Amino acid sequence: MGGIGNDETFSLKSTVRPLTGTVRSNPQPEPEPMNDPDKPEVPSGEFTRRQFILTGTAGLAASALPQGAGAQTTVQPTTAMQPVLTKIRMTVNDRPADLEVDTRTTLLDALREHMHLNGTKKGCDQGQCGACTVIADGRRINSCLTLAVMHEGGSITTIEGLGTPEKMHPMQSAFVKCDGYQCGYCTPGQICSAVAMLAEIKAGIPSHVTADLTKNPGLTPEELRERMSGNICRCGAYSNIAEAITEVSGRNP
Repeated sequence: MGGIGNDETFSLKSTVRPLTGTVRSNPQPEPEPMNDPDKPEVPSGEFTRRQFILTGTAGLAASALPQGAGAQTTVQPTTAMQPVLTKIRMTVNDRPADLEVDTRTTLLDALREHMHLNGTKKGCDQGQCGACTVIADGRRINSCLTLAVMHEGGSITTIEGLGTPEKMHPMQSAFVKCDGYQCGYCTPGQICSAVAMLAEIKAGIPSHVTADLTKNPGLTPEELRERMSGNICRCGAYSNIAEAITEVSGRNP
């Protein structure tokens, strides 16, 4: 049996050959598609409730569209309605007044914007505060709630017609004396309302709190508060206003 001598050369060569080409891993199975909760699988020819609702909604929306809605259309500009002007004649503060106003113009705007009688104030413009109170044919009204054309031939008295700084109306003097105002914005309406209110009591016109309709109501604290409740003073000068009205009436509440 032969052996390996020292003089013999022995070399070991690796029997492992290098890999050539592309290393291919084991193919992984493709994941199964998950079911879309919004699109549940249903047998062919059947509708789910969701599909029925979506289909019905789309059909209704399509039917609501006007014909040719998909095509580009040209929007024609609308023509604004032209104001209708009319001429009216009325007496304002014992003077004749001829005006040409839009038929939609309120009496308040006619007095302020056309006649420049700015004593009558615009507050809420909804008939809630009483700042625009004037006397029309002897009765107090909210001038923001009536149209100027409704007073054709009528008589209007504003705060400017009651008195002047040189010759004030007794109610104006009482408001100054009793400090019946603070900011003064509501004061013209308060004074006009108070003057007409005393005339109502003198004529025997009852109010909501009048107990006996067969008697003169008189100026009681309840009557005063009820009749002046439509005139708001945001400064809270009500006690001084009541004192001024009482002084003019000549009666103690």
